Amino acid sequence: MAIRLYKAYTPGTRNRTVSIFNEITKNKPERKLIKKYHSPKGRNNRGIITCRHKGGGHKKRYRLLDFKRDKFNIKGKVASIEYDPNRNARIALIHYEDGQKRYIIHPRSLKLGNIIISGENAPIEIGNALPLEKIPLGTAVHNIEIKLHKGGQIVRSAGTYAQIVAKEGNTVTLKLPSSEVRIIHKKCYATIGQVGNIDASNITIGKAGRNRWFGKRPQVRGVVMNPIDHPHGGGEGKSPIGKPRPVTPWGKPALGQKTRNKKKYSNKYILRRRK
Repeated sequence: MAIRLYKAYTPGTRNRTVSIFNEITKNKPERKLIKKYHSPKGRNNRGIITCRHKGGGHKKRYRLLDFKRDKFNIKGKVASIEYDPNRNARIALIHYEDGQKRYIIHPRSLKLGNIIISGENAPIEIGNALPLEKIPLGTAVHNIEIKLHKGGQIVRSAGTYAQIVAKEGNTVTLKLPSSEVRIIHKKCYATIGQVGNIDASNITIGKAGRNRWFGKRPQVRGVVMNPIDHPHGGGEGKSPIGKPRPVTPWGKPALGQKTRNKKKYSNKYILRRRK
């Protein structure tokens, strides 16, 4: 993947960068693998805003992805590489030998026409899915299961990968992209390789309107509000926060405060917390 730069023809193109999309081989998605998608726009079942700064956005359809990779010992051929509006990674359409079609997250270096397979005895090649116990130490993996048979839940974003650093008993130790070191059951499945579209993190939005296409509404800083609207508000001119620490609009600690529950059941599986 490469990044396209713009000259400053307008203020919106001065710092704007976009993907070239040169790896995309098909423009229209597989009809049987999409479904309607309606964003709740940050509202709950009563229409109350529970998550601010969401709304609008371009119309899109959800692509049904195979995160479980549970077609064991059946070869599949990469038929196309497509754009997915719901994630920053690309997706690959796989045609299996039994006639079924499925979408998977596109791993880096997986080409059109390549053959992939899932199963305990699958070869260690890009795009193949195996249990963690069958993958050698030091291998880069993505789309990793946390719970058995639930499907991949972590390391699915563009350009990410986790590394297998140790095996002991029924567990495998992984170093995640966040630098967190975590243990996972050895029977959980993972896919070999790094997620593609590695330059996604280098894209510059360039203008506010482009964020609106993604369904992101403007955010107003608390320090420029009135005291009735935010704890940081009020004061004459450009004033500081005026509190011992930054807080949310509801008075809870913000900006750097750790929010993970100290009694969460999975804390015992984390050997080293993320930074």
